[in-house]
Amino acid sequence: MSKIFITGMGSISSIGDTVNEAFQNLKNMQHGVAPIQYLNTAHKDEFVLAEVLHSNEDLAEMLNINLTDRTYTRTALLAIIAAKEAFEDAQIDLKDGFRTGIISANTGGGMDTTERYYKTEKHEQIVDFAITHSCGDSTEKIAQYLGINGYLSTISTACSSSANAIMKGARLIKNGRLDRVIVGGVDSMSKFTLNGFNTLMILDHQHCQPWDENRRGLNLGEGAAYLVLESESIAKNKKIYGELKGYANANDAYHQTASSPEGFGATLAMKQALQSANLKPEDISYINVHGTGTSNNDQSEGAAMRNVFKNVPPFSSTKAYTGHTLGAAGAIEAVISLLSINHNIIFPALNIEHPIDEFDFKPIQTVVKNIEINNVLSNSFGFGGNNTTLIFSKY
Repeated sequence: MSKIFITGMGSISSIGDTVNEAFQNLKNMQHGVAPIQYLNTAHKDEFVLAEVLHSNEDLAEMLNINLTDRTYTRTALLAIIAAKEAFEDAQIDLKDGFRTGIISANTGGGMDTTERYYKTEKHEQIVDFAITHSCGDSTEKIAQYLGINGYLSTISTACSSSANAIMKGARLIKNGRLDRVIVGGVDSMSKFTLNGFNTLMILDHQHCQPWDENRRGLNLGEGAAYLVLESESIAKNKKIYGELKGYANANDAYHQTASSPEGFGATLAMKQALQSANLKPEDISYINVHGTGTSNNDQSEGAAMRNVFKNVPPFSSTKAYTGHTLGAAGAIEAVISLLSINHNIIFPALNIEHPIDEFDFKPIQTVVKNIEINNVLSNSFGFGGNNTTLIFSKY
């Protein structure tokens, strides 16, 4: 079966408008978590967020889009910016005859726009743009902007959404359905999202501390990231960032919003991803953990890592840089994983004061480390126990 290579990457988040800007900030341990600037919320002085530091007007100007059409949500604008960077990075020519598709993921749809109007507009006016709440809207907007009219699909599986989009894209290529797929995800900040996570009581009022003994919860973030996956026959003469060597999804169905304490689903996802990659646990150079900073998640993921690895390799969570970007998290962290491979660098966790002392393996990485990185395992775990693991390898 065809190998799957990554030939293009694009991202926008609180740590940069491009992949290169994100790399520089990661390397310099500069995060994007700050007081709320753009979200109009009653909790403005209560929480910090990892916002993309542009208004919707700024984002539209980057794309030469006229915002008089209210159906261009913040979600769609972020998605197009990141997908456009990946598309151009891979130097895609849609006239080359290769079958091209898009698989995009998100959780909140266009709620950022819909919630601004639903109390003030008359019903007949709302109907015209209420569809912007659909998760598929941003996928269609990417396709329209880039001129792709082939295969389109949208995935929404909570925080594993864009990791699952990447996995589905690889399967479509391996099974001969497509030659090239733009895969990734997006989520923008909304009151709906902030209030929902606040209700769950898992938000940190300060800067989050994933994998710290005194962690208090997560910081929400927004952003988008996309990869261009291409079959071996297309990619062999192009710049290649790495190979998507393994992937797996497993569901422990333990709880609607919590992982099993034993990490059953995460264990299964990691083991099956290693099997699909034909790799052994000791072949993994670095783990980009899901690492949200909630008490349950970090304990459960640690238990799963202990189940899978005899000697746990270096690992870190990068969510203290970008916030938890929900449906975009898997794709943003896929870009980070590929940056690690291409630059042989581990981006450390931030804000660690007292690493979790429950586990008998080495604590989380807290300083920039330059080592030879051949295989990176990246975890993305969603509500309902929807767990996905991706493995990226050096080309």
